[in-house]
Amino acid sequence: MLMKEYRICMPLTVEEYQIGQLYMISKHSHEQSERGEGVEVVQNEPYEDPEHGSGQFTEKRIYLNNKLPSWARAVVPKIFYVTEKAWNYYPYTITGNACSFLPKFSIHIETKYEDNKGSNDNIFGSEPKEEETEVCFVDIVYDEIPERHYKESEDLRYFKSKKTNRGFLQEGWISTHDPIMCSYKLVTVKFEVWGLQTRVEQFVHKVIRDVLTLGHRQAFAWVDEWIGNIFNDLGSHKCTTHNEEGYCYLH
Repeated sequence: MLMKEYRICMPLTVEEYQIGQLYMISKHSHEQSERGEGVEVVQNEPYEDPEHGSGQFTEKRIYLNNKLPSWARAVVPKIFYVTEKAWNYYPYTITGNACSFLPKFSIHIETKYEDNKGSNDNIFGSEPKEEETEVCFVDIVYDEIPERHYKESEDLRYFKSKKTNRGFLQEGWISTHDPIMCSYKLVTVKFEVWGLQTRVEQFVHKVIRDVLTLGHRQAFAWVDEWIGNIFNDLGSHKCTTHNEEGYCYLH
């Protein structure tokens, strides 16, 4: 098991980010469906939790065969999917993922949002843990993303929002920007296969970090599309999930 805490600051408020993340997921879902890649919503219903109150539970199956290289498609089942279960009590969410082909592989993500600069060191509780959790600060402007995902229009060093007048984000923007909020994510990856565990868990965290960087970067780069109008021109393609991780959409 490998656990890391990611802290991703955004030039938004927590209230604004709730709209931005839903728009980002909805837009990616729409793009995926146009390419014929399947996301099956198994459940999407209100959920009541004794601790967190009213929320929304969503279960999805995300079919990945089309995303695999040819050599992998030859060895995995024809029906290959990730089951994603999400509980949304915004500004707190829980997401769990399991793979149909690898029963010993799972990802668990606990997320909390606050209007600060990532300065809350006890957001997930101050109880001592068996192992010190690595804290990873993610800079949506200056951290690298995979080259195939780079778009000049989404480069936040050169982007300025016409509707909010926020942007050109320069070095040190997290310390000076107002408003500012932080997405805190406690991510646990398990791959309980001897000989491969460490390598696979480290690789999955690398992928997750890339996806978190890209997703949050796009949520702000698209701010003029969603600010004040949640789904804008997506028509009826509304988001049926209420978590923001999106890592199955963004590969």
